[in-house]
Amino acid sequence: MALYKEIVTKAVIGKGKKYFKNNYKITTSDQPTTILGCWVINHKFKGYKSGDKIGVDGSFDVNIWYSYENDSKTTVVNQKIEYNDLFNVKLKENADLSSETDIIVRTLSQPTCMGVNILDNKQISFDIEKELGVEIVGETKVKIAIEEDEEPWEEIDDDVTDEDLEEINKIDEDYIK
Repeated sequence: MALYKEIVTKAVIGKGKKYFKNNYKITTSDQPTTILGCWVINHKFKGYKSGDKIGVDGSFDVNIWYSYENDSKTTVVNQKIEYNDLFNVKLKENADLSSETDIIVRTLSQPTCMGVNILDNKQISFDIEKELGVEIVGETKVKIAIEEDEEPWEEIDDDVTDEDLEEINKIDEDYIK
């Protein structure tokens, strides 16, 4: 009959990902004629426990390059966008979110500007897509079977044969002459 021991260790007890597509608006100082480019930079985020859910607070900067006055001038408008997203992360069997856990958030797909439209009243509408992954790391127990019988030692044979030993023992004592 095998004996068992429990090892307490940290392991991933929950894991999930979520896709987001959000629409935002930004007001410009001039009425845009053409959108010349849109890019997202400085993405920062942090995860935390919020009851039985996982929250992610984050922010990124959006820069939109546009022309105005019938495409005769250009400028860039920027906006810092902050977000707070909640995740329902499915926990693995027998996992407990109430104990001490670490929350690891990863960007699976960086925030990207997917569509930009010029609106009336000096406004630009744009869509941002991103995908975030969350891992919950907590304490868990692992049971392992213990065998009390020690494995037998294997005999190690030297690779030296009897002929090699005879050759080594043939020493010419007058070799310095």
